[in-house]
Amino acid sequence: MAGVAVLAISGGAAVSATGADTSTLASSGTSSLDATAAIGTAAGQALSRRGAVVSRDYTRGSDVETTDPELVALAEKQMAERAAKLDEMRKEAEKQAAKIEENKWVLPLASYQITATFGQVGLWASYHTGLDFNGNTGDPIMAIANGTVTSTGYDGSYGNKTVVTLDDGTEIWFCHQTSIYVSVGDRVNGGEVIGTVGATGHVTGSHLHLEVRPGGGGPVDPFQAFVEHGIVP
Repeated sequence: MAGVAVLAISGGAAVSATGADTSTLASSGTSSLDATAAIGTAAGQALSRRGAVVSRDYTRGSDVETTDPELVALAEKQMAERAAKLDEMRKEAEKQAAKIEENKWVLPLASYQITATFGQVGLWASYHTGLDFNGNTGDPIMAIANGTVTSTGYDGSYGNKTVVTLDDGTEIWFCHQTSIYVSVGDRVNGGEVIGTVGATGHVTGSHLHLEVRPGGGGPVDPFQAFVEHGIVP
Protein backbone atom coordinates (compact mmCIF):
# COMPACT_ATOMS: atom_id res chain seq x y z
CA MET A 1 0.00 0.00 0.00
CA ALA A 2 2.77 2.44 0.91
CA GLY A 3 4.57 1.74 -2.36
CA VAL A 4 1.42 2.46 -4.35
CA ALA A 5 0.91 5.70 -2.44
CA VAL A 6 4.44 6.86 -3.24
CA LEU A 7 3.88 6.07 -6.91
CA ALA A 8 0.69 8.15 -6.93
CA ILE A 9 2.41 11.12 -5.28
CA SER A 10 5.24 10.90 -7.76
CA GLY A 11 2.73 10.92 -10.56
CA GLY A 12 1.10 13.99 -9.03
CA ALA A 13 4.43 15.78 -8.95
CA ALA A 14 4.99 15.04 -12.59
CA VAL A 15 1.59 16.51 -13.47
CA SER A 16 2.30 19.61 -11.38
CA ALA A 17 5.50 20.16 -13.33
CA THR A 18 3.49 20.46 -16.54
CA GLY A 19 1.34 23.15 -15.04
CA ALA A 20 -1.62 21.27 -13.69
CA ASP A 21 -3.86 22.94 -11.09
CA THR A 22 -2.96 22.19 -7.46
CA SER A 23 -6.54 21.43 -6.54
CA THR A 24 -6.75 19.05 -9.46
CA LEU A 25 -3.58 17.42 -8.19
CA ALA A 26 -5.01 17.13 -4.73
CA SER A 27 -8.23 15.72 -6.10
CA SER A 28 -6.34 13.30 -8.33
CA GLY A 29 -4.08 12.25 -5.47
CA THR A 30 -7.05 11.62 -3.23
CA SER A 31 -8.79 9.56 -5.92
CA SER A 32 -5.66 7.51 -6.50
CA LEU A 33 -5.28 6.80 -2.81
CA ASP A 34 -8.93 5.80 -2.55
CA ALA A 35 -8.60 3.51 -5.56
CA THR A 36 -5.44 2.00 -4.15
CA ALA A 37 -7.16 1.37 -0.85
CA ALA A 38 -10.06 -0.26 -2.67
CA ILE A 39 -7.69 -2.48 -4.65
CA GLY A 40 -5.89 -3.47 -1.47
CA THR A 41 -9.17 -4.37 0.19
CA ALA A 42 -10.31 -6.43 -2.82
CA ALA A 43 -6.97 -8.25 -3.00
CA GLY A 44 -7.14 -9.02 0.69
CA GLN A 45 -10.63 -10.43 0.30
CA ALA A 46 -9.49 -12.52 -2.69
CA LEU A 47 -6.54 -13.87 -0.72
CA SER A 48 -8.83 -14.57 2.18
CA ARG A 49 -11.19 -16.50 -0.07
CA ARG A 50 -8.29 -18.46 -1.57
CA GLY A 51 -7.14 -19.31 1.91
CA ALA A 52 -10.63 -20.61 2.64
CA VAL A 53 -10.47 -22.82 -0.49
CA VAL A 54 -7.12 -24.24 0.53
CA SER A 55 -8.47 -24.86 3.97
CA ARG A 56 -11.58 -26.59 2.54
CA ASP A 57 -9.42 -28.82 0.31
CA TYR A 58 -7.33 -29.83 3.28
CA THR A 59 -10.41 -30.60 5.29
CA ARG A 60 -11.74 -32.80 2.47
CA GLY A 61 -8.44 -34.66 2.38
CA SER A 62 -8.66 -35.23 6.10
CA ASP A 63 -12.13 -36.73 5.67
CA VAL A 64 -10.79 -39.22 3.10
CA GLU A 65 -7.98 -40.19 5.41
CA THR A 66 -10.41 -40.86 8.25
CA THR A 67 -12.48 -43.12 5.90
CA ASP A 68 -9.51 -45.17 4.62
CA PRO A 69 -9.22 -47.44 7.69
CA GLU A 70 -12.87 -48.41 7.25
CA LEU A 71 -12.31 -49.30 3.59
CA VAL A 72 -9.19 -51.26 4.46
CA ALA A 73 -11.06 -53.16 7.18
CA LEU A 74 -13.90 -53.98 4.75
CA ALA A 75 -11.46 -55.18 2.09
CA GLU A 76 -9.62 -57.34 4.62
CA LYS A 77 -12.91 -58.86 5.80
CA GLN A 78 -13.94 -59.70 2.23
CA MET A 79 -10.54 -61.25 1.52
CA ALA A 80 -10.75 -63.33 4.69
CA GLU A 81 -14.25 -64.55 3.77
CA ARG A 82 -13.08 -65.44 0.25
CA ALA A 83 -10.05 -67.30 1.60
CA ALA A 84 -12.26 -69.21 4.05
CA LYS A 85 -14.65 -70.20 1.25
CA LEU A 86 -11.80 -71.35 -1.00
CA ASP A 87 -10.35 -73.37 1.88
CA GLU A 88 -13.74 -74.98 2.46
CA MET A 89 -14.03 -75.89 -1.23
CA ARG A 90 -10.49 -77.30 -1.22
CA LYS A 91 -11.20 -79.50 1.79
CA GLU A 92 -14.44 -80.77 0.23
CA ALA A 93 -12.59 -81.59 -3.00
CA GLU A 94 -9.93 -83.46 -1.02
CA LYS A 95 -12.63 -85.44 0.81
CA GLN A 96 -14.27 -86.39 -2.48
CA ALA A 97 -10.91 -87.40 -3.97
CA ALA A 98 -10.14 -89.51 -0.90
CA LYS A 99 -13.57 -91.13 -1.10
CA ILE A 100 -13.07 -91.97 -4.77
CA GLU A 101 -9.65 -93.41 -3.97
CA GLU A 102 -11.12 -95.50 -1.14
CA ASN A 103 -13.81 -96.93 -3.42
CA LYS A 104 -11.45 -97.60 -6.30
CA TRP A 105 -11.47 -101.23 -7.40
CA VAL A 106 -8.39 -103.30 -8.16
CA LEU A 107 -7.97 -106.66 -9.89
CA PRO A 108 -7.91 -109.72 -7.59
CA LEU A 109 -4.88 -111.39 -9.20
CA ALA A 110 -1.61 -109.98 -10.45
CA SER A 111 -1.39 -112.48 -13.30
CA TYR A 112 -4.33 -114.35 -14.84
CA GLN A 113 -6.42 -115.32 -17.86
CA ILE A 114 -10.22 -115.12 -18.03
CA THR A 115 -11.42 -118.70 -18.56
CA ALA A 116 -15.19 -118.32 -18.02
CA THR A 117 -17.55 -115.33 -18.09
CA PHE A 118 -20.88 -114.49 -16.52
CA GLY A 119 -23.93 -116.23 -18.04
CA GLN A 120 -22.10 -119.04 -19.81
CA VAL A 121 -23.76 -122.45 -19.85
CA GLY A 122 -22.25 -125.92 -20.02
CA LEU A 123 -20.41 -127.19 -16.97
CA TRP A 124 -22.72 -125.55 -14.48
CA ALA A 125 -26.17 -126.54 -13.27
CA SER A 126 -27.82 -123.55 -14.95
CA TYR A 127 -25.43 -120.78 -15.99
CA HIS A 128 -22.12 -119.40 -14.79
CA THR A 129 -22.71 -116.86 -12.02
CA GLY A 130 -19.30 -115.19 -11.90
CA LEU A 131 -16.01 -114.47 -13.62
CA ASP A 132 -13.19 -117.05 -13.55
CA PHE A 133 -9.59 -115.88 -13.23
CA ASN A 134 -7.22 -118.71 -14.12
CA GLY A 135 -4.22 -118.91 -11.78
CA ASN A 136 -1.79 -121.24 -10.11
CA THR A 137 -2.52 -122.81 -6.76
CA GLY A 138 -1.04 -120.60 -4.06
CA ASP A 139 -1.22 -117.32 -6.07
CA PRO A 140 -2.26 -114.48 -3.73
CA ILE A 141 -5.84 -113.23 -3.96
CA MET A 142 -6.43 -109.53 -3.25
CA ALA A 143 -9.56 -107.78 -2.05
CA ILE A 144 -10.89 -105.74 -4.96
CA ALA A 145 -12.02 -102.80 -2.79
CA ASN A 146 -12.38 -101.66 0.82
CA GLY A 147 -14.83 -103.64 2.89
CA THR A 148 -15.48 -105.95 5.82
CA VAL A 149 -15.16 -109.71 5.86
CA THR A 150 -18.65 -111.10 6.51
CA SER A 151 -18.19 -114.80 5.77
CA THR A 152 -15.39 -117.37 5.51
CA GLY A 153 -15.29 -121.16 5.20
CA TYR A 154 -16.17 -124.09 3.02
CA ASP A 155 -19.37 -123.75 0.91
CA GLY A 156 -20.07 -126.89 -1.16
CA SER A 157 -19.41 -126.43 -4.86
CA TYR A 158 -17.80 -123.02 -4.15
CA GLY A 159 -15.12 -124.69 -2.04
CA ASN A 160 -13.27 -122.43 0.39
CA LYS A 161 -14.99 -119.08 0.10
CA THR A 162 -14.46 -115.59 1.50
CA VAL A 163 -17.17 -112.93 1.31
CA VAL A 164 -16.14 -109.28 1.59
CA THR A 165 -18.98 -106.77 1.91
CA LEU A 166 -18.00 -103.40 0.46
CA ASP A 167 -18.95 -100.10 2.04
CA ASP A 168 -21.91 -99.72 -0.32
CA GLY A 169 -23.33 -103.13 0.67
CA THR A 170 -22.08 -105.05 -2.37
CA GLU A 171 -20.89 -108.58 -1.58
CA ILE A 172 -17.81 -109.95 -3.34
CA TRP A 173 -17.42 -113.74 -3.29
CA PHE A 174 -13.92 -115.20 -3.64
CA CYS A 175 -14.27 -118.95 -4.27
CA HIS A 176 -12.21 -122.19 -4.65
CA GLN A 177 -9.42 -120.89 -2.41
CA THR A 178 -6.64 -123.10 -1.09
CA SER A 179 -6.21 -120.96 2.01
CA ILE A 180 -8.05 -118.09 3.71
CA TYR A 181 -6.05 -115.39 5.52
CA VAL A 182 -8.87 -113.32 7.04
CA SER A 183 -11.63 -113.78 9.59
CA VAL A 184 -15.19 -112.53 9.90
CA GLY A 185 -15.21 -108.93 11.11
CA ASP A 186 -11.81 -108.04 9.65
CA ARG A 187 -11.58 -104.75 7.81
CA VAL A 188 -9.73 -105.09 4.48
CA ASN A 189 -8.57 -102.58 1.90
CA GLY A 190 -8.43 -102.89 -1.86
CA GLY A 191 -5.21 -104.67 -2.85
CA GLU A 192 -4.82 -106.43 0.51
CA VAL A 193 -4.12 -110.19 0.26
CA ILE A 194 -6.99 -112.21 1.75
CA GLY A 195 -6.12 -115.77 0.64
CA THR A 196 -4.70 -117.90 -2.16
CA VAL A 197 -5.93 -119.47 -5.40
CA GLY A 198 -6.91 -123.12 -5.21
CA ALA A 199 -9.04 -125.92 -6.64
CA THR A 200 -11.45 -126.65 -3.79
CA GLY A 201 -15.13 -127.37 -4.46
CA HIS A 202 -16.57 -128.17 -7.86
CA VAL A 203 -13.77 -127.30 -10.30
CA THR A 204 -11.82 -128.68 -13.25
CA GLY A 205 -8.65 -126.79 -12.42
CA SER A 206 -7.05 -124.19 -10.18
CA HIS A 207 -8.68 -120.76 -10.51
CA LEU A 208 -10.51 -117.96 -8.69
CA HIS A 209 -14.25 -117.80 -9.19
CA LEU A 210 -15.40 -114.23 -8.32
CA GLU A 211 -19.00 -113.10 -7.92
CA VAL A 212 -20.48 -109.61 -7.45
CA ARG A 213 -23.77 -109.40 -5.55
CA PRO A 214 -25.14 -105.84 -4.99
CA GLY A 215 -26.82 -105.50 -1.61
CA GLY A 216 -26.21 -109.19 -0.92
CA GLY A 217 -28.77 -110.16 -3.58
CA GLY A 218 -28.40 -112.12 -6.81
CA PRO A 219 -25.18 -112.09 -8.84
CA VAL A 220 -24.49 -109.59 -11.62
CA ASP A 221 -21.85 -109.60 -14.35
CA PRO A 222 -18.48 -108.97 -12.61
CA PHE A 223 -16.90 -107.87 -15.90
CA GLN A 224 -19.40 -105.01 -16.22
CA ALA A 225 -18.96 -104.12 -12.56
CA PHE A 226 -15.20 -103.82 -13.04
CA VAL A 227 -15.66 -101.67 -16.15
CA GLU A 228 -18.01 -99.35 -14.26
CA HIS A 229 -15.24 -98.87 -11.68
CA GLY A 230 -12.65 -98.02 -14.33
CA ILE A 231 -11.02 -101.44 -14.74
CA VAL A 232 -11.13 -103.81 -17.70
CA PRO A 233 -10.26 -107.38 -16.59
